[in-house]
Amino acid sequence: MRLPIASGVATLAVATTLYPLFDSTTWLWTVVGAILTVTVLGVLADRFNLPLWAMPLASLLGLTLYMTAVFARDEAWLWVIPNWDSVTALAELWNRGFGDIQRFAAPVPDQPGIVALTAVGVGVIAVLVDLFAVRARVAALAGLPLLALFTVPAAVIVEPIAWPSFILAAFGYLVLLVADGRERVSRWGRAVLVRRRPGPGDVTGQRHQGPLRLSGKRIGFAAVALAVLLPTVVPDLAPNPLFGFGVGSGLGRGNNTISIPNPIAGLRGQLTLPEEARVMTYSSADGNPRYLRTWSLDVFDGEAFEMTPPTGRPQDRVDEGPLPPPPGMSGAVPAKSNQLRVQMSPELGKLSFLPLPYPAAQIGIEGDWRADRSTLVVFSHVEYAAGLSYNVVSNEPRPSGRTLDEAGPAPVDIATRYLQLPDSLPESIRDLARRETRTGKTPFQKAVQLQKWFTERGGFTYQLRTEGHSASALEDFLLYSRAGYCEQFAVSMAVLARILDIPARVAIGYTGGTRIGDSTWEVTTRDTHAWPELYFEGAGWLAFEPTPTGAAGQGTGQVPEYTRFTPPSAADSGTETETDTPASTPEEEETAAGTTQRNQGPLDREGAAAPVTVEEETPVLAWIAAGTGVLLLILLIPALIRVLTRTRRLRAVGSRAVVRLWAELDDMLYDYGMSRGPSESSRAMARRLTEKFEFGQEAAGAVARVASATERLMYARDPGTVTVSAEDVETVRKALAASVTRGRRMRATLLPPSTFARFRVMSGRVLDGFDWLESVGARSLTRRLARK
Repeated sequence: MRLPIASGVATLAVATTLYPLFDSTTWLWTVVGAILTVTVLGVLADRFNLPLWAMPLASLLGLTLYMTAVFARDEAWLWVIPNWDSVTALAELWNRGFGDIQRFAAPVPDQPGIVALTAVGVGVIAVLVDLFAVRARVAALAGLPLLALFTVPAAVIVEPIAWPSFILAAFGYLVLLVADGRERVSRWGRAVLVRRRPGPGDVTGQRHQGPLRLSGKRIGFAAVALAVLLPTVVPDLAPNPLFGFGVGSGLGRGNNTISIPNPIAGLRGQLTLPEEARVMTYSSADGNPRYLRTWSLDVFDGEAFEMTPPTGRPQDRVDEGPLPPPPGMSGAVPAKSNQLRVQMSPELGKLSFLPLPYPAAQIGIEGDWRADRSTLVVFSHVEYAAGLSYNVVSNEPRPSGRTLDEAGPAPVDIATRYLQLPDSLPESIRDLARRETRTGKTPFQKAVQLQKWFTERGGFTYQLRTEGHSASALEDFLLYSRAGYCEQFAVSMAVLARILDIPARVAIGYTGGTRIGDSTWEVTTRDTHAWPELYFEGAGWLAFEPTPTGAAGQGTGQVPEYTRFTPPSAADSGTETETDTPASTPEEEETAAGTTQRNQGPLDREGAAAPVTVEEETPVLAWIAAGTGVLLLILLIPALIRVLTRTRRLRAVGSRAVVRLWAELDDMLYDYGMSRGPSESSRAMARRLTEKFEFGQEAAGAVARVASATERLMYARDPGTVTVSAEDVETVRKALAASVTRGRRMRATLLPPSTFARFRVMSGRVLDGFDWLESVGARSLTRRLARK
């Protein structure tokens, strides 16, 4: 009976780690019901000795009845017995749950479909844990399904897992292992609890145990403690640690990493919200809207684009000066400066990235916001954008189509990072990219042909419900369905561009929004958007718009002016069939000298060019030194506790001072290796110290006074007013320190044995409590309650 209950407890403890995936706790009660169903059936199977093969079947049957009663009772017979209608209803509910998972980003609302999927998933985990631990008697392997359950929130959420939740899950697994050990021992007879009692030589309540006694529990406790505490002293090289603290966790100032949300999931979730909500308003100096980029995704793994963790050192704070120059942008391309005033909605949530036009040159904002030098993404690891207002000056390239048509090859670092494609990419997609751009002679001509294929020739339609973005879904979107929303269009064009050797990445942010004033625009969740950015030497990264725009597509999207370019035909002998319209009018363009100066560096606060200094990353040795320093501070905790204890005792007054100073003298002897024997009186101890260590007159008198005061307080019928001086104890301490080696003195100061003895006493009492809990079986508890 003990082992099935422990299996249920372990499953429930690990299931609580799913809490960050939901925005409320109502899902938990449904999950608890599924676990209880499996646990009760496991107890009954144990009680009636069902065969091994019968228990999983009974558990799955019971889980089916439970799911029917909770989610399809109206269609079932007698509200619980499944029939064709109830099975169909459950299947539709699960299918709706899969769709909701695609729509919402964590934390998700408690939609019935999502809750149903969660309950049945946790229930199956409970069946597997019972199968391994109870039926097959391999409790250690039960950790595999529990680990699979634990990895769900670790893989989905971007926030670190709360360490109390991890401790609860780990202790749940330990309970299962302990119950399995007790079950095995009970086969040989009744387990007898061995109480640990103080023995000879105990000092300050120290207890002595055998070397193997309770070693398993101590190893378990130590393993959990190390798993939680060790990350705090080891530098973390990853941007998303398991727990929310540590040297490299990104939760303290001065760090250069940040936890990255899932922009694709957030994009899908905002576009499918039942009601649109305001994200921000902004005013533009020239009165025109701007795409506002928040994230830049550069890594394509065959299924989706992901974001390389941005880096931001203290010198990259945007309030310290202008942003770094945009990669690939030269003075040969005209540029236009514009200023935006942005007001973020206070109900935006925990957004730690700033929506900005690309490329931003200077930002006026309060707080610790930093720029990633390779992408110009601006983020913070201690601030949120909700409710903020800021000014941003952008320095936008205004290239002509002819200039882009004549752009040179991308540098090696850009090509290496932004042309990567997995070998598993279907050949049909590669053939498609080459076939649809076969008439293009330059990379820019091919890029324009790709955009026109998506928006004009390809027969694509805009719709929010899609089949995802895996390799098979990408192939289906490009070759068959040709229906999707901005994510599919942006990812597809970026992949096709990389096939054609055009560096590409995916930007996620917002379109320009809706005009609400002469130069003011409102951006809502319906303006959330994804678009590809392609690289052309001289102009840098430029946005393209493959998503259908207007009423039948992304309503506020716009096709960039520089893509309205028709290359010269062979018959024209170098003349264009259409006007190569530059992105800016002559009144907007600037002098060549001014443009060159602006593109050499970002604007300073007065509008002039400012040099950008490239500095090295923080060396790994610095992180190692920081981790070593934290570790040393932790090792000094026992010494600090000892100092605080001594200070508190020396400040005591009255009769309490005698007791505390005697305790201080007792600890002092233990630290210096001169422990008082269990039967040694205070007077005998004073005489031993004086004779053995040849105390001088002052030290001998001090120890005698402390011993005499202690003796009177403990044994005299009427001790009267008994006092002892803290100076006497300090005199004895100096005499004892002078009589031992330097190594012993350092140990007594830095690693005081008396403090560790108290740690052992405390841990022993905790283990005693667990011993008592283990000794109380269900039957003995029932008998005690019956007698009462």
